[in-house]
Amino acid sequence: MAPVDPTLDLSVDGGALTAALVDIASVSGEEAPLADAIERALLAEPHLAVHRDGNTVIARTSAGRAERVVLAGHIDTVPHAGNYPSSLSPDGTRLLGCGTSDMKAGVAVQLRLAAGLRAPIRDVTYVFYDCEEVAAERNGLLRVARNSPDLLAADFAVLLEPSGGVVEGGCQGTLRVAVRVHGARAHTARSWMGDNAIHKAGQVLDVLRDYVPREPVVDGLRYHEGLNAVAISGGLATNVVPDACEVQVNYRFAPDLSPEAAIAHVRELFSDFEVEVLDVASGARPGLDAPVAAAFAAAVGGTPRPKLGWTDVARFAELGIPAVNYGPGISEIAHTAGEYVDLAAIPDCEARLRTWLEGLGTRGGHDGRAVQRD
Repeated sequence: MAPVDPTLDLSVDGGALTAALVDIASVSGEEAPLADAIERALLAEPHLAVHRDGNTVIARTSAGRAERVVLAGHIDTVPHAGNYPSSLSPDGTRLLGCGTSDMKAGVAVQLRLAAGLRAPIRDVTYVFYDCEEVAAERNGLLRVARNSPDLLAADFAVLLEPSGGVVEGGCQGTLRVAVRVHGARAHTARSWMGDNAIHKAGQVLDVLRDYVPREPVVDGLRYHEGLNAVAISGGLATNVVPDACEVQVNYRFAPDLSPEAAIAHVRELFSDFEVEVLDVASGARPGLDAPVAAAFAAAVGGTPRPKLGWTDVARFAELGIPAVNYGPGISEIAHTAGEYVDLAAIPDCEARLRTWLEGLGTRGGHDGRAVQRD
């Protein structure tokens, strides 16, 4: 018997929809069944125009509103770790399983809003994209930005990455370099005739141990940088003094630095050594000073904090679109075997986003009255 294509019922509550999304396996590169199910569900909504690019699905309202916002989330997960399919905690308060926090709960919120909001005060573009958890060149959001940037055009974007229901502004940039130390080979029985590159690599580690990370304030949010050795390699044989050693260093830099400035900083720190840039990605400034971003922060409540990590908000920043991270789930437990989401966080996130999109928050409310948020 041929397998039955999975279906999604967008009328069920957020927790049940999250479970349904988790139970359609979508490890990076294998998202087609889930993308198909999302596309079918959204095509049934007459107020949405649906587009498909590979395994990325985009749905847009076109009510002629003065502002357009993007709600975006990736549909892929890391490989399963004995945590598939989903399950409930014994007390019924948590949904466990691969992708529950990162980020099927956020995708469930997007889908419920896409189906349930017929007349928001802002036009909305809902983006469900593939291959976020793997190499950047495979990223579905990046592909759409190249193929059809008009589909992403907006005044503001919200990435529903797990943030504990707190607005996380911008993101850090990330840089990885190889710091290479050179020496001279010799037989270990006559080691004084050589120059041990692994021993000399201690100077690289000294720089890292003595480094004091910056904590700059960017657009009102304090970021904490990090500079760390993440891999080391060297040596040829147990009877040979090694003539080369390589230390890979990762620099997480605040969004007040450009990639070029970050590279220059690291080259200066390791000016006595050969440095090769392996990969670099820009950060994104918080952008909370933009009026639509300020309205969003006021409507959902809480005190914004910086995103200490890299997310696809940086891709929106490159398009000139202010963006923040805001979603249910906890980023610290993403990719773990015990990944879970608190079920109560899902409808709470949805309600706050609905308040903003319907104009019922502290700015832009239908009757001008404020809605108090914690």
